[in-house]
Amino acid sequence: MDTIKVNINLGGYVVARRIISLILSLIICFSMPVELFAEDKLDIQAKSAILMDYNTGEILYEKNPHDKVPPASISKIMTLLLAMEALESGKIKLSDNVRISAHAAGMGGSQLWLEEGESQTVENLLKAITIRSANDASVALAEYIAGSEELFVRMMNDKAKALGMKNTNFMNASGLPNEEQYVSAYDVALMSKELLKHDEIHKWLTVYMDELLVGKKKDKVQSLVNTNRLIKDYEGATGIKTGSTSKAGYCLAASAKRGNLQLIAVVMGCETSKIRFDEAMRLLDYGFANYDSITIGRKGDILGKVQVHKGSISSIEVILERDSFILISKGDKANISKEIVLPEYIEGPVEKGQEIGHLIIRVDGSLVDRINLVSKTRVEKAGFKEMFKKTVKSLLIAK
Repeated sequence: MDTIKVNINLGGYVVARRIISLILSLIICFSMPVELFAEDKLDIQAKSAILMDYNTGEILYEKNPHDKVPPASISKIMTLLLAMEALESGKIKLSDNVRISAHAAGMGGSQLWLEEGESQTVENLLKAITIRSANDASVALAEYIAGSEELFVRMMNDKAKALGMKNTNFMNASGLPNEEQYVSAYDVALMSKELLKHDEIHKWLTVYMDELLVGKKKDKVQSLVNTNRLIKDYEGATGIKTGSTSKAGYCLAASAKRGNLQLIAVVMGCETSKIRFDEAMRLLDYGFANYDSITIGRKGDILGKVQVHKGSISSIEVILERDSFILISKGDKANISKEIVLPEYIEGPVEKGQEIGHLIIRVDGSLVDRINLVSKTRVEKAGFKEMFKKTVKSLLIAK
């Protein structure tokens, strides 16, 4: 205070105001989180980039994350996601034979050189898309799932909206250049996170080399080498997809897992292929060096029992509806508390998966997660005989 008073006397109000502003600026700078300085020092060489924790969806680094940019073959992540959903719903099977149309065979860019009229299994098409980024395979699979590429593109955009991808518009299933086709780094991370939920996709995302027989007579061998070299070069790499065109530059959605921590790094619009891989690895390195993931519980974990009134059985087990993780900075000694909220009883009947209660997670007193606790099994409503037996039993116990 003495210093400020002296300056007021010497230089008047303007000098004092400048010094007060300087002091406030210093206070603000020193109160900023340390990790922001770490992020600034990364200086990622990409038009846009993001680093996301897979388990919680928390953003650990971002640079122009919502800018609309050309996707190139990164858009095939959505093609793969819809294919996995079609497989899991039973709409298609891996062993299904897909006839290659003239439209699919006529795709340019990266391709498998499929011939019009030949057949390939769904599994072979998935291999060609994930490993070689084949445009012809991508369009052929899209046509098989939806009936035409145009209808499949409509599915892609509908799914994008459902996932909250607000800065994305798809115009084809391959990622070939189109002025009206764009994504954002954040949106790419969202659809990557959704794709990684499907266990079966991992057996193709992590393959570095393979080969396929193509042609009507299956007399040509096409070598498949993964366009994502991180699969070979980066510890714990789990995917996901590369992309490049003259307008989009070099793009990459990369994922890696070490212990409980799984990260998704997206770089868009890099100047060279080397830069996209180097920058993605730098993002992943930053995440693994500075963060830990703590497992709170796994989907299906039994967390208690609840009495069932008027049910065919007297009690029911309740389980976690989904996995739960907490992301913390390395070295932090977070105070994590769990609270199970369940009713004393519920009325029968009870459906399998019916919401019964909640698990509430707090870190240092602040709410960070709330997971539904659901019924493990179905409980029928008790009939007259069951109700009579329960009544007699309760009377005998009371005596």
